Amino acid sequence: MEDFATVMQQEYRALGLATALSPQADLGTDPRWYRFSSTFGNDPQLVADLTKAYCHGLQSMGGEEGWGPRSVNAMVKHWPGGGSGEGGRDAHYGNGKYAVYPGGAYEQHKYPFTHGAFALPDATGEASAVMPYYTVSSGHSGEKAVGNSYSYDIITRELREECGYRGVICTDWAITHDQIDPGTHSGKPWGVETLSEAERHYLALKAGVDQFGGNNEKQPVLDAYAMGCAEYGEEAMRRRFEESAARLLLNSFRPGLFENPYVDVEASVATVGNTDFMQRGYRQQLRSVVMLKNHGGVLPLADGGKLKVYVPQRNLPAMRNYWGGTDAAAVVDPVPDELARRYYTAVDNAAEVDVALVMMDTPKSYRMGYDPADVAKGGNGYIPITLQYRPYTAEHARAHSLMADASAGVPDRSYRGKTAVAQNECDLDLLEATHRAMKGKPVVVLMTVANPCVLSEVEPLADAIMLGFSVQTQAFLDLLFGREKPSGLLPFEMPASMQAIEEHCEDLPHDIVPYTDADGNTYGFAFGLDFNGPISDSRTERYKIR
Repeated sequence: MEDFATVMQQEYRALGLATALSPQADLGTDPRWYRFSSTFGNDPQLVADLTKAYCHGLQSMGGEEGWGPRSVNAMVKHWPGGGSGEGGRDAHYGNGKYAVYPGGAYEQHKYPFTHGAFALPDATGEASAVMPYYTVSSGHSGEKAVGNSYSYDIITRELREECGYRGVICTDWAITHDQIDPGTHSGKPWGVETLSEAERHYLALKAGVDQFGGNNEKQPVLDAYAMGCAEYGEEAMRRRFEESAARLLLNSFRPGLFENPYVDVEASVATVGNTDFMQRGYRQQLRSVVMLKNHGGVLPLADGGKLKVYVPQRNLPAMRNYWGGTDAAAVVDPVPDELARRYYTAVDNAAEVDVALVMMDTPKSYRMGYDPADVAKGGNGYIPITLQYRPYTAEHARAHSLMADASAGVPDRSYRGKTAVAQNECDLDLLEATHRAMKGKPVVVLMTVANPCVLSEVEPLADAIMLGFSVQTQAFLDLLFGREKPSGLLPFEMPASMQAIEEHCEDLPHDIVPYTDADGNTYGFAFGLDFNGPISDSRTERYKIR
């Protein structure tokens, strides 16, 4: 992680960038959360260690001061942790505004900040900026339930005073703008919907923030300043603004932007994406892939190009994306012919091959827990988020939601008894068809993971399973054919069922029953196989669940 961050540091500065809106230090305690794919997993110690390495590699250049002309400010997010949205919903949308803590683990979500981002091993000391999340942290935002950036308790008392944090606090994007409806990506004024835009700015300033993310208009800030002058006097309000200005200026001074704000174009061309960086990045990809199953030692496959392999096309339907638009339908050839020839002989007929490779994505749930069509039918709009491919009916969901949405007039947000579908159910159809066509010959699944998923539909149809986190196809092939050895470990659990997910506490790590396969291996946190069996090394010792 530190090596990755030092490469990122050099490339950012070569492009003229001196602040990164990362790392994402949230604990991914609910596997349904859309932003789960940007986390480092759900284990507090692992996430803290990786967060510390990331911030250190990004900011420090060594030496007595730590800072230097190649340093990049790390803006760690999202304080105090955004991974516990009720029902796995995301706070970019009004339907996901509430973070809940039924397991009482609020303080655990701060651990990657307090023991990672705020505990760096050299003179830079702490991440130079923090971004709170949109969520209303239920029960922890003071007398009025408001979004984190509006909460004096969360920003000033907990972050500034209890943690002693000295850097910039920047709101997440567009928190002062109006929302359109709970299912549309728009403004996110959670808990302050009835205030004007200027009043929202003023409340956030009183809470202790220094910078407004995604806000491009100066007038609401000037109006907020005038409100403060009227309430506290101009001297006090000027002093408040100068405190923030000093923090913001420091983040320009320390990376040397006042001495030299320019880049050398020739040096930039030579730095960004150079051969050494590309090779180091590829090694990271190889090390990240997790082998979950290798029944009968089917892997590694015979190398040399003579093995006959069937890789079926993927026919993906049009799918609704995160921003509310629609991605067009597509026919995908998972392995380009030129790449395939370097490893095996491609054959289109399953009856004539030695092995099949099926490439698929983890389930993509339709919408993200909210459907206007349900409102049109008289419902509350809330639907389940599914992590399985076949239609899922939430029979084991809570009968009543933990939080009510007073601003939207929804006293109960339960989705019990409602059904959710995966937009890419076709991936499972493809696997089932390939399994039938192979008639007992080996089937290998190569799965691109965005969220943990229920593998009970997949594992019985696969002789081997490898998980990749948006890695190149070549990385899969190098591992499949034994040119490299698998070494990755799961940074989370793969759940046994949707019932196990519904019955867990959104805020607790490691409280979901993991899946156990036909070989008796349990896909829990820190599990992974190499070609000899389950991996046991210094990582599994450090991060084992005690």
